[in-house]
Amino acid sequence: MGKRVLLIEDEPNIIEAISFILSRDGWTVHTHEDGLSAMNKVIAFPPDLIILDVMLPGRSGFDILRDVRADPATTAIPVMMLTARGQEKDRELALRLGANHFMTKPFSNAEVRDHVRSLMEA
Repeated sequence: MGKRVLLIEDEPNIIEAISFILSRDGWTVHTHEDGLSAMNKVIAFPPDLIILDVMLPGRSGFDILRDVRADPATTAIPVMMLTARGQEKDRELALRLGANHFMTKPFSNAEVRDHVRSLMEA
């Protein structure tokens, strides 16, 4: 089972919380805060899982998800979208673009950990 996650998120408190939760569960957590260069990070160090915020500086998480799914080198990487915008249209768009899971903020520690585990078992 892979143990490397790339967290693409720009809120420091969310980065700290998710990094703590997943590190405690045995994951190596890499973080990236900029939407414009996020795909470069994905390509340079392909993770086992991506946790992707929808609202990022430079480019949206939806645009990054499109790029991840369009690239043969990254298309199979599970992606969990994370957003404060929990509207149904956002959820539908994320799933249509190929997200494996869509989670809204705020979230519980156990919820993040359990969804990451289930995505890696699928």
